[in-house]
Amino acid sequence: MNKQLDGKIALVTGGSSGIGLATAQELAAQGAQVFITGRRPAELEAAVAAIGHGATAIRADASVLADLDAVYAQIARTAGRLDILFANAGGGDMAPLGSITEEHFDRIFATNVRGTLFTVQKALPLLTDGAAVILTASTVSVQGTPNFSVYSASKAAVRNFARSWALDLKERAIRVNVVSPGPIRTPGLGGLVSDENRQGLFDFLASQVPLGRLGEPLEIGKAVAFLASDAASFINGIELFVDGGMAQV
Repeated sequence: MNKQLDGKIALVTGGSSGIGLATAQELAAQGAQVFITGRRPAELEAAVAAIGHGATAIRADASVLADLDAVYAQIARTAGRLDILFANAGGGDMAPLGSITEEHFDRIFATNVRGTLFTVQKALPLLTDGAAVILTASTVSVQGTPNFSVYSASKAAVRNFARSWALDLKERAIRVNVVSPGPIRTPGLGGLVSDENRQGLFDFLASQVPLGRLGEPLEIGKAVAFLASDAASFINGIELFVDGGMAQV
């Protein structure tokens, strides 16, 4: 196994399942000491066992600033620094324009936009000069998607965060990049519809991808590990689509 992240300290928010878990596994396999966050203790415990390599789980909600303070306080005590931050916690559900509520909007933007902002801001004292910050956006930030406008808008905001923060942090040579997954076979994607409609959703989305299939979480994990590594040392401010070509054609 390539150990190109040997000795690095990494935090993956939303690391207890799906893309976050697969990425944490990949970072750990490449030598990083990994911390993960999530909201559900049982899932966190299972995730730590799946990651191995001495991974540490911290229960936290990315939309709660006091939780973020506690996360960074623990990392400061046990590791003293951060070299890699994967601000991945987020989610959303579907609602057509006429059905969007204040609660729907506030909940999605609280985690995907507000949570991402303060996850990165509060990490700044721990981030080493030359650290790598990777944000999770989505192909829907550049594509119209029915019933998904609030989530899509939140991911468009995340994309612009990277452009702006790459400039804010240039004096410290901290690289800020975005990974934008297409349809990935995760519990979150499947949870958008009822059990009986899940396979139909997967089949439809696969038909929209030039490669003819859904992506797997580890395929995103490998892309994040690349952006976190020295192999990407001159890559900054980009949006890396990992989508089988879905948003490219």
